[in-house]
Amino acid sequence: MKAKHNHALPAPLPEKPSKTQRKRQMHELQALGEALLRLPAAQREQLDLPEALREAFAKAAHITAHEARRRHLQYIGRLMRSVDPEPLWEAVAAARGASRAVAARMRRCEQLRDALLADDRALTSLLAAQPQLDAQRLRATIRAARKERAAGQPPHHAGALYRMLHDTLGHSDESATTASG
Repeated sequence: MKAKHNHALPAPLPEKPSKTQRKRQMHELQALGEALLRLPAAQREQLDLPEALREAFAKAAHITAHEARRRHLQYIGRLMRSVDPEPLWEAVAAARGASRAVAARMRRCEQLRDALLADDRALTSLLAAQPQLDAQRLRATIRAARKERAAGQPPHHAGALYRMLHDTLGHSDESATTASG
């Protein structure tokens, strides 16, 4: 007598990620941990992180040996498994964008200061674009900075001119952002 074989397929097992996928996820979390470590501590404190992760970040700041730091970053990556990475990636992206905006503003101010010190037409253009500026104070600061430069003195007035531009461009950037938002 032949035994009857049931040729029905067994119920599929739930698919678990492959080892490669798990390693990729682990490396992504470790990279996120490194990116968070590069953020200023004040920004990191604003994030919703478990206490163990906060302590690991604080400890990482004091580790300088290459291999010890690498192992500690792996540990941070392991701790990162318990948190949702999306808001953390967004926080890192926002911080990078903010620092790029600050650097761009600084470059604009430096270029504008140099243009003002080199050519009077730059002042006319600036006053047309930024009518709220105190033209008399600006002209006096530019004259003093030019005299400083010609005499080879430290750039005290050039620094004051930069600060004036930085403050003015900062307010116009904020009002443009407010108006467009």
